Amino acid sequence: MKDWLLQIFTWWNGQTIGTRFHTWRFGERVGEDEFGNVYYRSAGGVKDKALGFQRRWVIYKGDAEASKVPPGWNGWLHHTVDVAPSEESYQPREWQQPHQQNWTGTALAYRPQGSTLAEGERPAATGDYQAWTPGR
Repeated sequence: MKDWLLQIFTWWNGQTIGTRFHTWRFGERVGEDEFGNVYYRSAGGVKDKALGFQRRWVIYKGDAEASKVPPGWNGWLHHTVDVAPSEESYQPREWQQPHQQNWTGTALAYRPQGSTLAEGERPAATGDYQAWTPGR
């Protein structure tokens, strides 16, 4: 019951009722990524008359956060590549790291040395900075 209410009243929790109906009626499942996001395209490869190309979309697992989309799927969604990652056998190179979402604003965000939010002790001030005071 809670999931249905969230689909009616919110758009950031996966999909809305309208998106669910549109996907059921006009969508064709293409694949799923390692995060559980599911990708769709217009059924039968039909081109949208207004756009001139096939529609592609994603149903996020959990919060609708675009940084959760891996690079291969992002390229497919934006029509940079024609072949979906689920339809090809791509092997990443040894120097490529696995995709991570943007952690800004969370406890996992990058905090460089000297940041007020970084763990540990900040280095002592060296005295080479003089604060500005209005009127001087």
